Amino acid sequence: MKKLILLLLLPAFLFSCKSKTPKTEIPAIPVSAGHPGWITQGNIYEVNTRQYTPQGTFTAFAAHLDRLKEMGVQTVWFMPINPISKKDRKGPLGSYYAVSDYTGINPEYGNMDDWKQLVKTIHDKGMKVLIDWVPNHTGADHPWLISHPDFFVKDSTGKAATMFDWTDTRVLDYKNNEMQDSMIAAMKFWITQTGIDGYRVDVAWNVPAEFWKKCIPQLKAANKDLFFLAEGDKPYLLTSGFDAYYPWDMFHMMVSVAAGTRPAFALDSVKAKYDSIYPKEAIPLYFTSNHDENSWNKSDYKTFPGPVHAPFAVFTQTMGGTVPLVYSGQEEPLLRPLPFFKKDSIRFGKFERAKFYKTLLELRSRNEALSVDASFRKIAAGDTKAVYAFVREKAGKKILVILNLSKKEQTIKITDKDLLGNPYNVFMGNKEAVADQEWKLEPWGYVVYEYDTTAGK
Repeated sequence: MKKLILLLLLPAFLFSCKSKTPKTEIPAIPVSAGHPGWITQGNIYEVNTRQYTPQGTFTAFAAHLDRLKEMGVQTVWFMPINPISKKDRKGPLGSYYAVSDYTGINPEYGNMDDWKQLVKTIHDKGMKVLIDWVPNHTGADHPWLISHPDFFVKDSTGKAATMFDWTDTRVLDYKNNEMQDSMIAAMKFWITQTGIDGYRVDVAWNVPAEFWKKCIPQLKAANKDLFFLAEGDKPYLLTSGFDAYYPWDMFHMMVSVAAGTRPAFALDSVKAKYDSIYPKEAIPLYFTSNHDENSWNKSDYKTFPGPVHAPFAVFTQTMGGTVPLVYSGQEEPLLRPLPFFKKDSIRFGKFERAKFYKTLLELRSRNEALSVDASFRKIAAGDTKAVYAFVREKAGKKILVILNLSKKEQTIKITDKDLLGNPYNVFMGNKEAVADQEWKLEPWGYVVYEYDTTAGK
């Protein structure tokens, strides 16, 4: 649920109404600057439970865990698992993001025991669990609308307000301290009662910093190793307790480069912007698709069609500071949009990209040079309008990535003496000589070299 183009219209609307609850100053608990260690070389796989299997249940999804573990998936993010409001529902099943009960389970998926068993199974396999949280708004029949009408922003008629065309939701009022405390209690429930490892937070960009500065430390008091991913890119999110953010500008620039309307080096301007406005420790979540992009914009099969997908996927997996995302079905690959409000199961069976993703995910997990805090250095390797090349390094480990982000064959030449030698070609599975001589890289081609610094190059 992004629609960020309307962002500037929101503050005056959403926070203009006065709360009936007297405002009291509640000091924020200091926010730790560190990220949980398990995410630094990790990755995230987004699960659309409704569409993942014909059954659309937790139990049915669990049958895929061994396959995902084998592919290298480390962290599993579930789209909202809460019940969906029936009032003003869109389509036969409604939006995942119109929540009717913050501490309940969507009965379509199973029950609370099923969820707890799934979390345990995932943990037993050495993987982590995130759930999607929707704090900006509730569904149109959430009990708070009756029991606590003052928890909601009011429109000009005095009714609970909606945002954009999200007519199946009602906007929460963060000037109400009792509502804030109720939200924190609901979030804490999933941590203490079901053992999740963190949250992906929907529309985090429209919830004020003061709330996150109060909320996140309280949740981390229950588990200091929680991970928080914000759907949003406002800098205040990264100074309010979130570990990671959505790098929308980079994604949109990737789309432009893929379409041939911008040169490869345009990616540098976005990275430079991020380096200037975010804390050094901030983690971007790079992706070629997610549930919004797939459903509304047909990514990645339309924005990065056919062979175009691969070099941009490598980019998302290896760029400096990032944690990469893979969306449900990208390993198949999924070549159609999944509807948001009705059932349309992913049809698994080919797994044509599974080996490709496995290679990248395993490289990331074993090599510190792809850690979020590893260094990043651009290098000259060819025509900068088409070729994007860089080196990642940490703790004596080094990886060289060369991408042809164009539909034409490109001439490659490595002149950096530190990169000459006999590194391991990750995708070819063998050592390969790298000399200061020209060679050709096919359209949309990619090469990833892993250097063994303990045994020369």
